[in-house]
Amino acid sequence: MSLRLRDFLQYDNIVIQCHDNPDADALASGFALLRYFEKAGKEAGFVYGGRNAVCKSNLILMIANLGIRVNHVEELKKPDLLITVDCQYGESNVTRFEAEKIAVIDHHQVSGDLPELSDVRSNYGSCSTVLYELLQQEDFDINSDENLATALYYGLMTDTGGFTEISHPSDRDLRDFVHPRNADITLFRNSNLSREELVIAGDALKHAHYFEERAYAIVEAKPCDPNILGIISDMLLEVDTVDACLVYSMMPFGIKISVRSCVREVKASELAAFITKGYGGGGGHLVKAGGLLKKDLLEAAGIGYDSDSVRHFLFERMRDYYENTEILYAGERIEDVSKLTHYTKKEVRVGYVECEKLAPYGTRIMIRTLEGDVDVEVREDLVILIGIEGEIYPTNRQKFNEGYRELPKEEYVCPVEYAPRVTDIATGNRMSLLPFAKPCVAAGGAGIYAKELDHRVKVFTVWDPDKYYLGVPGDYLAVRVDDPSDIYVIAREIFLKTYMKG
Repeated sequence: MSLRLRDFLQYDNIVIQCHDNPDADALASGFALLRYFEKAGKEAGFVYGGRNAVCKSNLILMIANLGIRVNHVEELKKPDLLITVDCQYGESNVTRFEAEKIAVIDHHQVSGDLPELSDVRSNYGSCSTVLYELLQQEDFDINSDENLATALYYGLMTDTGGFTEISHPSDRDLRDFVHPRNADITLFRNSNLSREELVIAGDALKHAHYFEERAYAIVEAKPCDPNILGIISDMLLEVDTVDACLVYSMMPFGIKISVRSCVREVKASELAAFITKGYGGGGGHLVKAGGLLKKDLLEAAGIGYDSDSVRHFLFERMRDYYENTEILYAGERIEDVSKLTHYTKKEVRVGYVECEKLAPYGTRIMIRTLEGDVDVEVREDLVILIGIEGEIYPTNRQKFNEGYRELPKEEYVCPVEYAPRVTDIATGNRMSLLPFAKPCVAAGGAGIYAKELDHRVKVFTVWDPDKYYLGVPGDYLAVRVDDPSDIYVIAREIFLKTYMKG
């Protein structure tokens, strides 16, 4: 993990920014940075933008009781350094302020190009945990500051459903080794809803629409703090016949949505992005996500901004997502190759890494790919290929030998600006693949059978059966000639550059 908080000390005019409508994790993360700068003798500001100031009772209490110096602003004088926490610069839920230099500290899935100064740990349960570890690297005794310890603990608690969604050991360390002021935690936890918001949540749930055949539900809530939508969707997901849900509220500027999923066949982040595509933006975690459909974009497309029109639009959007998406499980299905075309690889130069040099055998690692993250176990024959666009493909030594020729006398040069990384799932340690990468060239091999997709396809590969790769119209579905159980998706641009008929 290359980013250190001390890297920020070279700047004088520093501003910390969290996402619009901040939650407890965002406030705690920004507060942690403030405390660090104060101890280092640096002045820093802490702000958030958006239309609304914090109004949830628990957050107001958190800010007041812990002394969090945060300001709601509409404009910002251009700072030397702007650090976004619990979000990424340029996202739809982050007001864009200009700065000489941008930095990012976050725990969500990467949504675009990251600046040089960034630390995004998508396998962490909260951004509070990221700050907890960054402060530890600087020998900052968190438990000597009870307000800060309380903030980080509460930030993790709220972002992981009261610790029920914790899986990473770093999150468990924060939960177990930080000592909060328990009286404040109890107060915040029991002040999460106002009576008016409780009525909104109850009324929304009472009028939920259930689609039992596909096991999802849709709920409209009256205008409210966007965090309330998350509370409603969390409650809705506990219904035994609901595997995924969409909760939405019509605001003066657009439709705020909250999405939840508890099954591997639906990534909440991907569903939120699908619903908002072309009309705003959405994203988040595998199980929790949100987004915004902008009013002006909906109206420009001829979609009425009234309750009936919006309901019809969202119902159709969800129906389209479920009915027009095919799900394939590699290893459980043999593709009919008679309907596919045979392709061989063009002689293109790529890179490869022998994984036993990365970590001991048996280590579980997460590989960030163009299509998503893949979890694999390091074994003697595991090879990671780095493609022409920096995309990552795990394979085994036998398949590598059959399809590629090593270039031992040459040096590998990464073709893209972003250096691929892997993460040790147990420790959270990340490392670049480039120091271990060597060049090779495609050597033909048996090739693949493939077809261009005319609909959305989710493929659970043999590499990572717990997460799917998404293919959209124009991409290609591929099957290895020598292993018909090895089914996967290749992005259109990459496919056209690397394969030819024959």
